[in-house]
Amino acid sequence: MTTLPFIKMHGLGNDYIYIDCFQKTTAQILAKTDLASLACAVSDRHFGIGSDGLVLIMPSKEADAKMRIFNADGSEAEMCGNAIRCVAKYLFESGLCRNTRVFIETLAGLRTLSLDIKGRSVMSVTVNMGVPEVRSDMLMRASDPIGFTAVNIGNPHAVFFRETVFTDEQVADLGKRVGTHPHFPEGTNVEFVRVRNLSELDIRVWERGSGVTLACGTGACASAVAAIFHDLTERNVTVHLPGGDLIIQWKGNTSPVFMTGPATEVFRGEWGLKESTKDEVQCTKECKNE
Repeated sequence: MTTLPFIKMHGLGNDYIYIDCFQKTTAQILAKTDLASLACAVSDRHFGIGSDGLVLIMPSKEADAKMRIFNADGSEAEMCGNAIRCVAKYLFESGLCRNTRVFIETLAGLRTLSLDIKGRSVMSVTVNMGVPEVRSDMLMRASDPIGFTAVNIGNPHAVFFRETVFTDEQVADLGKRVGTHPHFPEGTNVEFVRVRNLSELDIRVWERGSGVTLACGTGACASAVAAIFHDLTERNVTVHLPGGDLIIQWKGNTSPVFMTGPATEVFRGEWGLKESTKDEVQCTKECKNE
């Protein structure tokens, strides 16, 4: 049986299985592997390793590395704020990049990251998430329209402001209904936000392709951008998620969003691949976003 080395890391509980494709043998194995099926298999929390998805750390012609992200349902995502911090941590601590300023290529474009280093360890990472696109007071086309703020931070988000913090059940139910609504042909991430005060937000997230997660970096950015856009908070915001806190800064208008948070390695191991890797797991519509 072929084995595939992996690293499990998380950003505030938003966990992914990371594979180092700088290794020639690993890259050759993945070139013959159905990546969507692999993502489903390793992400399964009962029969796999357990994660919110799969991340490939790859060589890039224009940056220090390229990041590809596959959600737990096998779909490919443009960007993940928590995952990219973990990629930067791995690049530095493994010696693939020894600079404290790291450039990573994503489907959402090139991202610049600044590392806070203590000794040879990465303590936290600040990510330039790019300039957000904001559309205010959108309405879903349904029999019972719901107002929300649409924010694109490299991937799409629908931000709803609420007076209370939603439960897991509410986030799962409403998040899936909104995130898979025909109003969003390609789906969307969904955030439910409570404003604590001028500098703090509580948010719960339903992630497209993964469901309810403990944290979402792009979701935290989208929520802070929406709050700042509506003058509900100041321009430096602490976003509280079930997995921990992120610091978001946005000066508004055409300024980029900056996100600061930790990245944590959990363990390393090897995943056994069957000879016919394309038959490893068949992702179906029924298994998606459950």
